[in-house]
Amino acid sequence: MSAASASGLVIVDKPGGMTSHDVVARVRRLAGTRKVGHAGTLDPMATGVLVVGVEKATRLLGYLTLTEKEYSATIRLGQTTSTDDAEGEITATATAEGVTVEAIDKAVAGLTGEILQIPPAVSAIKVGGQRAYKLSRAGAAPDLAARPVTVYEFNLTGIRRVEGATETDGLLDLDAIVRCSSGTYIRALARDLGAALGTGGHLARLRRTRVGGYRAEDARTLEQLAEHFEVLPLAQAAAAAFPRRDLSADEANRLAHGGRLAPATPTAAAPVNDAPATAMLATAVPAKDVPAKDVPTAAFAPDGTLIALVTEESGQARPLVVFA
Repeated sequence: MSAASASGLVIVDKPGGMTSHDVVARVRRLAGTRKVGHAGTLDPMATGVLVVGVEKATRLLGYLTLTEKEYSATIRLGQTTSTDDAEGEITATATAEGVTVEAIDKAVAGLTGEILQIPPAVSAIKVGGQRAYKLSRAGAAPDLAARPVTVYEFNLTGIRRVEGATETDGLLDLDAIVRCSSGTYIRALARDLGAALGTGGHLARLRRTRVGGYRAEDARTLEQLAEHFEVLPLAQAAAAAFPRRDLSADEANRLAHGGRLAPATPTAAAPVNDAPATAMLATAVPAKDVPAKDVPTAAFAPDGTLIALVTEESGQARPLVVFA
């Protein structure tokens, strides 16, 4: 099967300055198909892991979107912006000169764990059938409701004065690693951290380093893909992202026809050991804190073919999406 007709995932290292839709359009040309989508938008200024599905693998994307994500970020204290990131206009300033490490640590702790987060006004959330960012740009910024999200880890790795900023400017940059649930806005964390410290804040830099089992080390640039395009095959893609259940031939046949199975305890997601060690082969990273009930299980036939994603409910394993 040629790369242009294969079903699978492409782990793209998105460059800054491109929208996620721009990346999908580029992959469509490289793959020779319009059946391409992505698992979770990255803002134009952000770089890093964008999981792109081709052909049948697009049916995995909705479930990959629900997996936890990890980011490397820089938060700037002392400036508030219209978009909560560096792409917006500065709307307020306040010195961060007197902010202590203890105060920062306390504010970070308050934004860790299960929290209620108000999404940025400039976001893709729909309000009355329209995107919030369109309403905001039209001068009718919506009042968005707070949503529950989970920040599993919010670890500061560096605090420094902004290069070139005077003492009067009082700007501080905080480098951080954030591991969080789907739906968490790192821009909102930056905004809320600045608000808690009384300085204002915005997101100055963002790189997504992991989506579920797919890491930045596994990602390829668009230039690399243009030189040699290939996809991570469907079965390997599912094995790297979800817990695994190996089926008997009878079970595989039943599930392939939409039938239900007895429940089983699946094995954890793991890399395929006998697969070639290429940059396209993602290594699984366990989702330590994601509730098991929220994670589908990948069910495989005896020959290793991906049959379906299943979920367990009412004492049965029910197919969510069938690939066979």
